[in-house]
Amino acid sequence: MPNTQSVILLCLSAVVIVAWAYLFYQYWQMTSLPMSDMWMPPADISSWQLIDFGWVYSMWAVMMAAMMLPSAIPMFLVFSRICKQRYQTSYYLNILFVLAYLVVWFVFSMVLTGLQWQMHGLHFLSPMMNNQNEHLAAAIFIGAGIYQFTPWKSGFLQSCRSPMGFLLTEWREGAQGAFYVGLKHGSVCVGCCWAQMLIMFAVGVMNLPGMALITLLVTAEKIVPGKSQLICRIGGVLLIAWGSWLVGAQS
Repeated sequence: MPNTQSVILLCLSAVVIVAWAYLFYQYWQMTSLPMSDMWMPPADISSWQLIDFGWVYSMWAVMMAAMMLPSAIPMFLVFSRICKQRYQTSYYLNILFVLAYLVVWFVFSMVLTGLQWQMHGLHFLSPMMNNQNEHLAAAIFIGAGIYQFTPWKSGFLQSCRSPMGFLLTEWREGAQGAFYVGLKHGSVCVGCCWAQMLIMFAVGVMNLPGMALITLLVTAEKIVPGKSQLICRIGGVLLIAWGSWLVGAQS
């Protein structure tokens, strides 16, 4: 019988690969298809239909899964190990834990969808979902950089970096408990990384290099041994510097 952690790692890797493949496909469509054959969000917010919200939401939901699941793998594996020690059959508990984690990010994707809707109406985003307001981009970079130095960021990050400590503190028994702990971890993760996700509005919503760099930053903050605060602060300095450069370039 295959090791539970190996199965979980394989399944999570498959989900991440499929999510990134979907994003690459979306990017290919935007860069290769003629504009007449391409779906684009309406610039007038009153023209948005349910299908437009659906497309934008699905894009954000897949993006959150692709960007955040890699950084949460250590937590999932520790949860699996504890489940194996306490229960004979634990696959369904692991599934519930991961699903609850994703539910939180999928709810956050609704917030991002609403923000994008408003940004199109304010003409901060082009029909190709690129930023066309340098002041907004600078504010997002600087704001995300400042958040890297706050005690809120440090507290949330510490919970993400200490899977065993988090689970020992928050553990609940049974299926409801697994779902609750997954929701709690997802909430902590959103608290840690929400500002970094907003950077996508500054670099272009479908900017693949931007997605990859943010994913690397988020993952490095959480899993590189003993370097979380250093990586966090370096990221903050770089984001503030980038935003300040944009401000200087406009003057």
